[in-house]
Amino acid sequence: MTRPPRERPVLNKRRAARFAAVQALYQVELLGERPEVVVREFGEHRLARLFEPFEVEEPSPRVDREWFEIVVKGAWAARGRLDPEIEACLADGWTLARCGYLLRACLRAGAYELAERTDVPVKVVINEYVEVAHLFFDGSEPAFVNAVLDRLAPRLRLSEAAL
Repeated sequence: MTRPPRERPVLNKRRAARFAAVQALYQVELLGERPEVVVREFGEHRLARLFEPFEVEEPSPRVDREWFEIVVKGAWAARGRLDPEIEACLADGWTLARCGYLLRACLRAGAYELAERTDVPVKVVINEYVEVAHLFFDGSEPAFVNAVLDRLAPRLRLSEAAL
């Protein structure tokens, strides 16, 4: 039995910032660019038109530019500390390198928010990155993001570990 296609998640300003941050983290790692350069490029050329040219019939969502910059710079700066934590939450036989650039960017951004942005509840962080993963992937990747961030949350957010 085939599942009906999933509707695209609604992109409020914060979710749009997370969506763009995952793209920017992908670019930072893939091209070896400094996050500051990529953040500036996105601010000047991409944030106003996140979905063009593929979905020109809908207006591009507004982006919380400050949140975008915080997540990109913060996740990249924290990767040395957070990558081992993420790897510890992967299934046996998996490595962060095996995840690929885009999935790794999604996990790093979510891990950063779990570790450093305690003003955002754990359940919100996990839900947001699962929804962002749905924007990039049609397969099992969103469930993978959910499982990893769910395992990661008690390691990074001891104050909410009882959730």
